[in-house]
Amino acid sequence: MHLSKLFETQGESSLKKNGSTRKLVLKKQIFSILYLEEQKTIADLCGPVAVSIPTMTRIMHELMDEGWVIELGAGESRGGRRPVFYGLNPSVRYILGIEMTKRYTRINVFDLQNRPLGDTLQIDIELNKAPDTFEILKGEIDKFIVKYDLDKNRILGAGVCIPGLINKKSNINYSYPNLGNKPLDVIFSELLDIPAYVEHDTKTMALGESWFGLARNKSNVLCLNVGSGIGLGMIMNGELYQGFSGFSGEFGHIQIDSDGELCDCGKIGCLETVASGSAIVAKAKSKIGAGKNSIIKKLVNDDIEKINLPVIIKAAHQGDQYAIELIEESGGYLAWGMAILIHLLNPELIIIGGDMAGAGNLLSDPVKQKLNKYTINRIRQDTTIYISELKEHAGLLGTIPVVMTNLLSNEPNINNHNNPVQI
Repeated sequence: MHLSKLFETQGESSLKKNGSTRKLVLKKQIFSILYLEEQKTIADLCGPVAVSIPTMTRIMHELMDEGWVIELGAGESRGGRRPVFYGLNPSVRYILGIEMTKRYTRINVFDLQNRPLGDTLQIDIELNKAPDTFEILKGEIDKFIVKYDLDKNRILGAGVCIPGLINKKSNINYSYPNLGNKPLDVIFSELLDIPAYVEHDTKTMALGESWFGLARNKSNVLCLNVGSGIGLGMIMNGELYQGFSGFSGEFGHIQIDSDGELCDCGKIGCLETVASGSAIVAKAKSKIGAGKNSIIKKLVNDDIEKINLPVIIKAAHQGDQYAIELIEESGGYLAWGMAILIHLLNPELIIIGGDMAGAGNLLSDPVKQKLNKYTINRIRQDTTIYISELKEHAGLLGTIPVVMTNLLSNEPNINNHNNPVQI
């Protein structure tokens, strides 16, 4: 639902009869300012929307009566009456966040101050088993909504991040044909019975970092999503870069070994086959199963099939030499690919996120060391490398801007797949 339409359903239908659509636009502008910039006085709001103080006062009173805006208290006097600050009522509407990966899905609901309502729900369902995935997902979301006593009509929209090759023109996911041939936003809107906005998982992570993480107030940032696969989200000149069709960022599928392993994409020797979490886990299972000495085996009670990336990272933090070597090796391969990105794009910041971010400096140190070998120093010194502070939470947090940038845009995006998400 477009934001102006939402205000219309909150008592504005009579305005159209009077031709006062301008008020709908003003309410949307006020909502946008208060959401993005938080508390403001009436005088603060008058300039950006170009209305008088009496007009703004009347509109603010209407928004308060409708429950959108609340009074936050008075500020310090500057020689006259103390100014009153206003802000959005954080519980007037909510945002549903859904982060889908190959092996699990995370769900939470956020208020208009971007705060989660409770603990994030993680469901161990596999994306490639749709349509069962959809049935399970809808059931779990319905239970989540009931748990927190939410009125579904108060959810502004669902932000969904999903892996795979997503064509932003058609909004169809080509990596998971079992999802069907409808646009993804249509699929999820029909499934959830609320407006849904879908974005690629790594691009969503980049939005999360840009709004809430280390990329905030940065203009040229690369966000590496290193987990079961390897993706790249790019903030270029302050905007999320999509590419011509939306396929940008398939960093994990550059070839690194022409005689290497077969990748899930069908090509040989992709970066994912040697540096991703899946590659590390596969190697650990093979080597430990063949007798390699490591506390990883103890952590899984000798059940090799239970080895996963969190277990390997845990072992590394406990000083296990083999686990550290696995992460260092991955960091070396990542640095090889990152060197290409640095030489081509000259970013101010590269953030390493995803599940591998849990390795911390055990990953970033070998990356930085190898970058000194692979890059021209004068170019390299302009780029800072950080492990994400949001870590595995960046993707789910990124669903908030996926929804809000669509709602705050000038035109509805649910049927307009050519409209890129703006920062």
